[in-house]
Amino acid sequence: MKPARDGPAILQVAVAAPLPELFDYLPLTNGDTSPKPQPGMRVLVPFGRGRRVGMIVGIAADSDLPPERLKGMLAILDQEPLLQPADLEFILWSARYYRAAPGEALFTALPTRLRRPEPAQTRNLPGWRLTAAGQTTASATLNRAPRQRATIDYLHECPAGVSQRQLNDALGACGPSLRALAERGLIEPCQVAPPALVPQEADEPPAPAEMAPTPELNPQQAEAVAAVRASQGFAGFLLDGITGSGKTEVYLRLIGDALDLGCQILILVPEIGLTPQLEQRLRARIPAPMVVLHSGLSEREREERWFQGARGRARVLLGTRSAIFAPLPELALIIVDEEHDLSLKQQDGFRYSARDLAVRRAQLCDCPVILGSATPSLESLHNCERGRYQRLVLSHRAGQAQAPRVQVADIRGQYLDTGMGPLLLQRIEERINQGEQVLLFLNRRGFSPVLTCHDCGWISECIRCDARLTIHRNRSELRCHHCGLIRPLPARCPYCEGPDLRPLGQGTERVEDSLRQRFPGIPLARIDRDSTSRKGELERLLAGALNGEFRILLGTQMLAKGHHLPGITLVGILDLDHGLYGADFRATERMAQLLVQVAGRAGRAEKPGTVILQTRHPHHPMLRALLERGYGAFARAALAERRAAGMPPFSYQVLIRADSPREEAAMAFLQQAATQARELQTPDIELWGPAPAAMEQRAGRHRAQLLLQAPERAPLHRLLERLLPRLRALPRPRELRFSLDVDPQETL
Repeated sequence: MKPARDGPAILQVAVAAPLPELFDYLPLTNGDTSPKPQPGMRVLVPFGRGRRVGMIVGIAADSDLPPERLKGMLAILDQEPLLQPADLEFILWSARYYRAAPGEALFTALPTRLRRPEPAQTRNLPGWRLTAAGQTTASATLNRAPRQRATIDYLHECPAGVSQRQLNDALGACGPSLRALAERGLIEPCQVAPPALVPQEADEPPAPAEMAPTPELNPQQAEAVAAVRASQGFAGFLLDGITGSGKTEVYLRLIGDALDLGCQILILVPEIGLTPQLEQRLRARIPAPMVVLHSGLSEREREERWFQGARGRARVLLGTRSAIFAPLPELALIIVDEEHDLSLKQQDGFRYSARDLAVRRAQLCDCPVILGSATPSLESLHNCERGRYQRLVLSHRAGQAQAPRVQVADIRGQYLDTGMGPLLLQRIEERINQGEQVLLFLNRRGFSPVLTCHDCGWISECIRCDARLTIHRNRSELRCHHCGLIRPLPARCPYCEGPDLRPLGQGTERVEDSLRQRFPGIPLARIDRDSTSRKGELERLLAGALNGEFRILLGTQMLAKGHHLPGITLVGILDLDHGLYGADFRATERMAQLLVQVAGRAGRAEKPGTVILQTRHPHHPMLRALLERGYGAFARAALAERRAAGMPPFSYQVLIRADSPREEAAMAFLQQAATQARELQTPDIELWGPAPAAMEQRAGRHRAQLLLQAPERAPLHRLLERLLPRLRALPRPRELRFSLDVDPQETL
């Protein structure tokens, strides 16, 4: 940096683009009436031949560029900083760790609309309220002006005033009526808090008389709560509780403690589907305003709720992965539920782990973080062994509920046209006759995973991916679940024009058809991504499952994770065998977690539960360890295997991916990358590859990857620090893309 010079300060701006640098700009001229530029404000800047939105991250006395090359910013978009210094520090640290562009990380943290050059919400909106004369005027005196009468009636319900936007939403365009009423002295203009700041819309808690009773903690729950209460400042906890053990009750007690201190709480869940039931339980017990933040909301809803947290109005924020970046100025407790779940890792763009960042954010905020799961990740268990986290164990189900009995159904040699063997079908019929609920799990949506011609052997393959097209018979189409390609469901073979086309394998649609034929008139709900695509449909189906409206529930992993469904006494797992022999080294861990999570939906109330696991590999050693000795024994065996192989969590990885429309381009680029890495690598860093990805072609692009691995994190990141500039400087075709995935969760 050059010595300071006389003149205006230099604004260091992160531009909303995948570029690693910060860019220097001059502020607006002194005669401008815009707010004073501050870090955390968005600005509009000239960039290349166009204009870009950026965010000020620092203000310097000088620049490495000569004054004549510095451009001036075009506009300040915010009246006040959107992000405070602590928020900027956390997000920029995240960008450095995951080797992401600072602008890309910062704008990931903002609501979608604020990534565009549009003004943020102002503190107040223009609106109208009744004057003293208007308050004493009966609307009946306006019989000849029905629109004015409706406006007066509406304003009587809102004595503090109503925004113009809210009036238009409620009554339609009412500008002429408002002007007429103002001329008569019945209403007057005013400033109204936007919806994000209005108490009624900030999700006020229920009155004390309406709140759910507080159950007594069992000894293990009480011990877990006491351990967190005893912590001072930052502390990491793994709440390792079997399904139905009352982890949520532990969360609720600790949330109450934080609220009593006047603090904010952040709760992360891996998927939108887990928010409705948890939200309901939290609202019934939490005496503070709460908001929910996830991608299923409209842009306006997300922005309003984001501001509620940023301005301190919301005391509890429940959200999915990206909520880890939500600004919460008084944050004092972070909870990550289902911490093992893969959905907590962003798989494209800014590839971050919300779970791992929750730990880092807790460090920066000097507050406790709780990672909860019935099937903890091997990484978190290893961190407990190393003393980084304190492990809190809940080994018994809460209340009177007992762990379900697991029965293995050996289906070797059986042709299952319906996907269900005779034992499972018999148990389903018994539970239905007893008036109980059944949950059936198959992690494969659609009707059938492949369509084939019986005459010539043609198979429905995707022309853009190394994958097959799935039959969706309800929509009469073939669809690729990787690139989204859709083709009409053919009546004849496209190759030989033969009429004998047959589906192979089972999907949830096909099993649903079989169940409706075998159990006619029995209420059934299928819960997967296809059946819940409409807004509110997932909540409706889950509510029906909870209140007993549906006797049979059939679904994918969206149904298996975290839901408390006390009426279910039988769980049938149709097929998990693919996880036993997956090529990824994490495949068996994921299989075990999914099996335990699905099984945990059974017998969560007074009635005992049963789990029927269909498998063609009943003697697989990992499966036997899991079923006979539990998840803890399985995890210990899996950790021993990882330690012997030197695989994570006993090492650290970075995956360099490249893809291109041309088959040879991705491999050629990664060959150059490997050469550069070998010039820089130290003996403790291994390079594997480059090699084609497991699915070599996806969405018309050919993919390859190069894996870097080291026993310690620091040397790997030192290598990346020197390697990345070289990779960016390598000659490559314009259509080639490459990316880095630090701590990848999927390596194939």
